[in-house]
Amino acid sequence: MSEVGNSAPVAARTLGGKYFTFKLGNEEYGVEILKVREIIGLMSVTEVPKTPEHVRGVINLRGKIIPVLDIRIKFGLSTAADTDETCIIVIDAEHQGNLIQIGTIVDSVCEVLDIAEDDIELAPSFGGSLECRFIRGIAKMDDTVKILLEIEDVLTSEDLGVGQDGS
Repeated sequence: MSEVGNSAPVAARTLGGKYFTFKLGNEEYGVEILKVREIIGLMSVTEVPKTPEHVRGVINLRGKIIPVLDIRIKFGLSTAADTDETCIIVIDAEHQGNLIQIGTIVDSVCEVLDIAEDDIELAPSFGGSLECRFIRGIAKMDDTVKILLEIEDVLTSEDLGVGQDGS
C-alpha cells in the first residue's frame, strides 16, 4: 500500500501494459488494447443531422448501429482526406454503467506495443485552462514519444450517447 502523499508513483505503476497504436498526422497515439474491439476498413458512414462536427455519423456493423467519430476534428487537428490506410477502430467504452461500442476514425494503424511502466510518464501539466485528463501518459520509445489516451475521457457523454439504444 502507498502513503497518501505518494500517489503519483502508484499511478505511474499502473500505466504499463499493451497498447494499440495508431497515427493522426505525424503523431502516434495509443489506447489500452483491452478497449479495442476490432479494426475495420473505412466504410460508408451515414451522416446524422444536428450532431457535433466531430461526429462523422453511424455505421451498420453486422446489424449493430455504431456511432463514428473523427478523432482529428475532436482533437482540433487539421482535417485530412481519407486514404487507403484510413480505418475505423471500434472501441469498447463504458457509459453510465453500460458497455457500448463507438468507432473512431484514424489515419492509419501502427502496432500493438508492450510498454513498460518505466517508459511512461504522467501527462505534463500545461497550466491554465488546458484540459489534459484524456492523456493517460506519454510513452518514451527510442527517440520518439507516443501519447497514450484515456479513451473514455476523450469521448464525451454526448459522443457516447450518439446512436445508442435508450439515449
